[in-house]
Amino acid sequence: MIAALNTPIVLARRAIALLEQFQPLAQLAARLFVAQAFFLSGLTKLRDWEITVALFTDEYHVPLLSPEVAAVMGTGGELVLPVLLALGLAGRFAAAGLSVVNVVAVLSLAEVAPAGLLQHQWWGSLLLALLLWGPGRWSVDAWLSRRLG
Repeated sequence: MIAALNTPIVLARRAIALLEQFQPLAQLAARLFVAQAFFLSGLTKLRDWEITVALFTDEYHVPLLSPEVAAVMGTGGELVLPVLLALGLAGRFAAAGLSVVNVVAVLSLAEVAPAGLLQHQWWGSLLLALLLWGPGRWSVDAWLSRRLG
């Protein structure tokens, strides 16, 4: 009876070990996917600053901040944090920061289209995974950890 149970358990452990080999690739893909979305958004805001400030004045109602300050902070976050995330440098910090940007973006809009909300949820779930499990073996954080002990 015990031998009959061992075979499925051994097969399951082998399957899990095989899947775990793909974790660094999945973490890198998640980092690059989310980083690209936020970085491109930041570049769009930077291209026409007057429109960006107008959007923060009329559309994005960020609590506690003036539209100008919110525009600078939002754009700065969308340009700096994605670079850190893509590199996996201070990866958890970058994931946490982009999570804040993501949540503020959703909460500050009066209306969010269902497709847009799904996109923000997708980014949020990937950011949460990176926050919980880190940027992975293929990251500057992991390299520094190996080098510094």
